[in-house]
Amino acid sequence: MAGKIITVLQLIVSVICIVVAKNSGLFPRKYLTLFIVGLGFLFVLTHVFQYPKSKILRYVGMLTSLVIIIVLAGISVELMKADDFIKKVGGASYKTDNMIVVVKKEDTAKDIMDAQDYRFGYQTIVDVDNTEKMLKDIRSTVGRNIKTEEYSTLIDEANALLNGNIDAAVFNEGYLSIIDDSVEGFSDQVKILYQYGIKTKVENDTVADVNKPFNIYISGIDVSGPISTNSRSDVNLIMTVNPQNKKILLTTTPRDYYVTIPNVSGEKKDKLTHAGIYGVDASMDTLEQLYGININYYARINFTSLVKIVDALGGIDVNSDYEFKTTHGEYDIQKGMNHLDGKMALGFVRERYSFEDGDNQRGKNQEKVLTAIIQKACTPAILKNAGEVITGVSDSVQTNMSSEEIAKFINAQIEEPSGWNIESQAVSGTGDTQTCFSSGNELLYIMLPDEASVENAALKIQKLLEK
Repeated sequence: MAGKIITVLQLIVSVICIVVAKNSGLFPRKYLTLFIVGLGFLFVLTHVFQYPKSKILRYVGMLTSLVIIIVLAGISVELMKADDFIKKVGGASYKTDNMIVVVKKEDTAKDIMDAQDYRFGYQTIVDVDNTEKMLKDIRSTVGRNIKTEEYSTLIDEANALLNGNIDAAVFNEGYLSIIDDSVEGFSDQVKILYQYGIKTKVENDTVADVNKPFNIYISGIDVSGPISTNSRSDVNLIMTVNPQNKKILLTTTPRDYYVTIPNVSGEKKDKLTHAGIYGVDASMDTLEQLYGININYYARINFTSLVKIVDALGGIDVNSDYEFKTTHGEYDIQKGMNHLDGKMALGFVRERYSFEDGDNQRGKNQEKVLTAIIQKACTPAILKNAGEVITGVSDSVQTNMSSEEIAKFINAQIEEPSGWNIESQAVSGTGDTQTCFSSGNELLYIMLPDEASVENAALKIQKLLEK
């Protein structure tokens, strides 16, 4: 009797596993059919084992059923994790501007109510709409009008706070890095008193068939809040994918490239990295204009979760331009190829004090690590640690590719599991100092694009899209 109950349980678990596998959309029809036939055969076999007079055969049948139940339950759980991961990271349709109120670090105010009599400074050069929404929210929260002081630039506002001309400063958190570029140690001298997230819909320009060539913009950011938060983009890659001939082209654009940001900066130019402050769509528009291409999707990767991602992949191989010891973790990095685990990779991408050009070399190292992650993720070996990878990146990746499109792409790779041929290219330029749209009259380091290298890169992208 016990054996028959176990076989019925096996049947139930088998049906559940089939439903989960089918609903995930990850498996090609032929493999799903073989899976169903195989489970049907195993059920008939274990069911027949319950009727012989021999107790040994019945026990063998019961044991086999139990093993099958455990295995199928494990498969179902992993498939549900994968499905949940795809739904979680895919289909992103909004961006978040995190507006903040900062005061001096020694200020005694603990919340916005303590600051209702403060004078709030704000700038009028960029992000005017969000600033107005933030000021309106502050008035609503404290239940009264507030004193304000208007400044023509972000840097003037920051200096006014440090000099005591205002008591609090209102701006987009994404601008902190811009202020730090011009006002040394600003972030260390202030604290966030209040914050307000403003969500805005991002229009998707997607393709209908992910089995045909397409472009993905990959942005590497470093934020402590939600992955949707607008932030300076430290790494800017265009990943051109041709599923038909299994080729991937990674195009790197320097973060300091001096470009115009469509629908944001007008005729004025700015660093490419600053485009991310206005949203991932602004970065995509900028790169589309630079290369004369259409970018179908985006994926944002947060460096704060780098340790989990790299460890889940079993480490990555990165070629370093210099020999140095990391400030974070004090890891020894050799010039040339290095195998990095998660903690070493985090130390590698955050190092700047060991280099003469500081932030610029850090940006290059971040590009190297992100490229290595992509290359490792495109190998069949990733399937061995699929569960760990899913756990490691679920809160660290955001893409506007729908869950159905992601599942369809994975489905095609399972059906034809041959490896990918991955190539890389990078455009170049000449270093200079210029004023930038986002920072007012402050002179910042920028890179003037080498038009020939941009044109060659664009042609290579177009060539792969047309194959």
